[in-house]
Amino acid sequence: MKYIESHIKYPPLAATNKVQGRVIVQFVVNKDGSIGEVKVVRSVDKDLDKEAIRVIKTLPKFTPGRQNGQVVSVWYTLPVSFKLPAKNDN
Repeated sequence: MKYIESHIKYPPLAATNKVQGRVIVQFVVNKDGSIGEVKVVRSVDKDLDKEAIRVIKTLPKFTPGRQNGQVVSVWYTLPVSFKLPAKNDN
């Protein structure tokens, strides 16, 4: 989650339109630990979806899953939250 927080960039058009929310993304960790298929399960806005997918695809390699001693691919579901910073109107 820290990696995602540090690498996500709020899309300018979504910020201008004040679009916020949580994009739910599913992805596969392949047998070699790389990120495979990435898809949006719950969308908020097309620009936020694209940014969430971009960041998930850049995740560092994972330790692959194991089942009965065999290396297997594993699906993960992850929420990616987009929240605009609060502005103080003083």
